[in-house]
Amino acid sequence: MRIQALPAQLINQIAAGEVVERPASVIKELVENSLDAGATRIEVDIEQGGAKLIRVRDNGSGIHPEDLRLALSRHATSKVGSLEELERVSSMGFRGEALPSISSVSRLSISSQASGQENGWCVSGDGGDQISEPAPSAHPRGTTVEVRDLFYNTPARRKFMRTEKTEFGHIETQLKRLALSRFDVSFSLSHNRKEVFTLPLADELIEQERRIAGLLGSAFLEQVIHLERDQAGLALRGWVARPVFSRSQADMQYFYVNGRMVRDKLVTHAVRQAFQDVLFHGRHPAYVLYLDLDPLQVDVNVHPAKHEVRFRDGRMVHGFIYRTLHLVLADTRPGQEIDRTTGEIRPVDVASPTPAVAAPYDPYQRALGLRIQESSPAAYQPSFDMQRPGPGAAPVTQEAEQEVPPLGFALAQLKGIYILSENRAGLVLVDMHAAHERITYERFKRAVAEGGVSRQPLLVPVSVSVSAREADLAERHQSLFTDLGMEVDRLGAETLLVRAIPVLLQGADAEKLLRDILSDIVVHGSSERLRDEINEVLATMACHGSVRANRRLTNEEMNALLRDMERTERSDQCNHGRPTWVQLDLANLDKLFLRGQ
Repeated sequence: MRIQALPAQLINQIAAGEVVERPASVIKELVENSLDAGATRIEVDIEQGGAKLIRVRDNGSGIHPEDLRLALSRHATSKVGSLEELERVSSMGFRGEALPSISSVSRLSISSQASGQENGWCVSGDGGDQISEPAPSAHPRGTTVEVRDLFYNTPARRKFMRTEKTEFGHIETQLKRLALSRFDVSFSLSHNRKEVFTLPLADELIEQERRIAGLLGSAFLEQVIHLERDQAGLALRGWVARPVFSRSQADMQYFYVNGRMVRDKLVTHAVRQAFQDVLFHGRHPAYVLYLDLDPLQVDVNVHPAKHEVRFRDGRMVHGFIYRTLHLVLADTRPGQEIDRTTGEIRPVDVASPTPAVAAPYDPYQRALGLRIQESSPAAYQPSFDMQRPGPGAAPVTQEAEQEVPPLGFALAQLKGIYILSENRAGLVLVDMHAAHERITYERFKRAVAEGGVSRQPLLVPVSVSVSAREADLAERHQSLFTDLGMEVDRLGAETLLVRAIPVLLQGADAEKLLRDILSDIVVHGSSERLRDEINEVLATMACHGSVRANRRLTNEEMNALLRDMERTERSDQCNHGRPTWVQLDLANLDKLFLRGQ
């Protein structure tokens, strides 16, 4: 068959196969066009899951009547006009493919009144090459796009559509993602003439959190930490849920780059690493995060659907996201609360009494008015030799009795497993093994970081055959291997020699470690593989070295453990992601006994 030019209609339908996967894809493209037009109000009407009708109405700048027919032509756009503009594009759309692609597989009409125009105008297309001439239309300022009978002229595509309920579920999810990207725009969605949700403008933080609670649930909002960090031209802001609010699937992960929702492996890997030792096995973190950077530093022209991006300096972006979330999660410990006004983590004011406490708190006040003074600063002893806790194990003084610590003071031990403690809010239950495991693990990590990673020379160095590219990477990243306690030399163009590995990984497969690290460097520009392996060993040591169940602890030992928890990073969870303590306030306790009802 000779080479021939394809008809315009076929070209548009081929493009539609990349851009228009299902009705939700149409919603994405049309709503993004509305956002690019400066709309502050977007209304979406759906019938029969989008198969019969998709209508998107906005109050944006509109389309000039002379540009209406051109808007349905392939590669016609107002977003970019040169390569320089493409490289720094900040708009959601820029390809000029969406409208002609949608028009080629549906009956589409556009009604619009542009700024400065007295009347509205309308054009339509029915899936063919012909586009109607603009005709006058009674339309307010803004644009309305109607898409009817999607895929009516491509039966093969239409039969792949799912049920009405399934398709509408994808539409609702897509609109939620868009609504979370722009709090300065109001959104409404209706299905079969029934309102599904209406989201007003959300300029203030409390209004934004109200929108998040409406879309993702109040349980998510109760567990989130608000963050705002800037460094080296990168800015990360948004909400990340505490590890206790984890999911069985990655269905509550929203990441935006310059306002664009993306699904990027580099980003996912950085977030996952930040949660690596606070998340339960098989669980997924939840977050709504926004990364802002110079448009020149990110390439959005990677995929027709614009789901993927490519960073100019992926290693810097990966490191920034990882460090930011790592530090935010490290700040979560007893004695801190989330300020619902600012969303920031702040210390609990333990000195000021709450209305429920009329007199100074004394955990050792007995019914007969007697006080019990702790006799010695003895601390809990782990099952292996380690440094005794510091000042936190000191006895409760008269001054300390007036200022109740966040986890309060120990009352008793239950079944040799849990510590019962009383603080100003009520009752605290602590899993003593899980809590001590986290404390020991963090001490081990700190000791390794301060003393460096000791290496163990191999009796017989391991020769590993790699590609020339991997050998070059290993040579360029010698400092990375050295910092992690591994010695790697290059013997030839495609041969590496492992001479030493970390002492803590003695007996590990040196060749597998090297290949995994090189794989990480190829994909992410860096590797935490060895550090992760070392941390796993430290976690195992901490688990075996922590106080075990059924060990009886004295009051002094229990209080020392509580004070260590308050000083330790990430002490809300053990190394495996399980919670270490829970709070039962008086309101919850009253409910158990029907008090005040």
